[in-house]
Amino acid sequence: MTAPRPEFPVLMPGKITAFAAFAAVHLLFFALLLPYFSDGTTYGDVVLYRHWALHGLTTGSWQGIDTAWVYPVGAMLPMVLPALAGPEFYMLAWFLLCTALNFGAVRMLLTSRTAGYGWQAACLWIALTAILGPLSFSRVDGIAGPLVVMGLLLAGGRPLVASVILSAATWIKVWPAAAVLALLVVSKARVGVFLAGAAVSAAIAAGVVAGGGAQHLFGFVAAQGERGMQLEAPLSTPGLWQAVISGGTSVVFNDQIDTMEIRGSLAGTVGSLMNPLLCGSLVLIGALLMAALRTGADRGRLLVTGTLALIGAMIVFNKVGSPQFMIWLAAAVAVGVATRGREWTVPAVLMVGVSLLTTLVYPILYVQLYRDLDPGVALLLSLRNLLVVVVFCWAVRELLQLRRRSGASPALHTS
Repeated sequence: MTAPRPEFPVLMPGKITAFAAFAAVHLLFFALLLPYFSDGTTYGDVVLYRHWALHGLTTGSWQGIDTAWVYPVGAMLPMVLPALAGPEFYMLAWFLLCTALNFGAVRMLLTSRTAGYGWQAACLWIALTAILGPLSFSRVDGIAGPLVVMGLLLAGGRPLVASVILSAATWIKVWPAAAVLALLVVSKARVGVFLAGAAVSAAIAAGVVAGGGAQHLFGFVAAQGERGMQLEAPLSTPGLWQAVISGGTSVVFNDQIDTMEIRGSLAGTVGSLMNPLLCGSLVLIGALLMAALRTGADRGRLLVTGTLALIGAMIVFNKVGSPQFMIWLAAAVAVGVATRGREWTVPAVLMVGVSLLTTLVYPILYVQLYRDLDPGVALLLSLRNLLVVVVFCWAVRELLQLRRRSGASPALHTS
């Protein structure tokens, strides 16, 4: 009797498509960045990363330890690693680091047991990376984003490892704290998750204190609090239109942090409300998560939906509106699609629109926006901000529905 023919996995064509798309997108951006690689120059914010890293390596004076810094001190690690290749190869090394982390995220989307729709989610993540490419390969969020994807996918089976990854990502850029908070609320291994995250934070804090930088450990919090309303922030939209139509506000360059800000009566009023609104929204979403959990809502759904809602709040109620924030949403939506499939069609489609509009505004039409206050570009930005608010509202609505659905049926005893 002949041996049975081996059956290939059903998703093999999808996996091949995803890997081919990954290769195509990253080869494209390699080609686009090749002039920078050849000249030993950098693109976007990478010029700052190289300066900070080389300054630390050559002088022994480090951002976040010896001086206050706008980023958490952990961000220095991914900035220093490319510097080890030398200043002329920094941009190439940074690109390869981003590519390696993206590959890890895509591979996990395709292989994770919790990702029933992995190849679709991988293709979405790759598509969003392609659209947001000028940001994905030139901002530290391009490092944190793939880490969040991997951390969320690990949360179901290995919550302690997930907590370590997400906590480390939080010390690179603050926003992964949204995933940490959601994991703390919904995980059965809540104590272990807390201890794992605390161990990461303690190790980083100990290193900073040993270096004599205890006073700068949380300097990034103060730096954010001192900022004005950034031009692209969602709740800067009324102030932007006031500047476009009546001149009641103006767009001013803040040279200390290299951003364009809205200044004027309306912008000042809105800016004063941002921190209370942000804190209040995070507390309310956390309360929604706990309420839904008590009624027996599915923990996996709560994790990804809660993470998206928390990230949405961190963008909508934020003074800062940097375009790379869209990578935050992309990471959560990709994992949502991977685990829930068509249930996440709405945020997936919205994210394509958000990403396209973001790249149109920055970097393509940004000069026309801040210099000329072009109403057409302002309209594109306003539409982008509206879609971001819709994504946030969708996530909050899903949390409410998860609570209602679970409350209307016998509670699941999951702990």
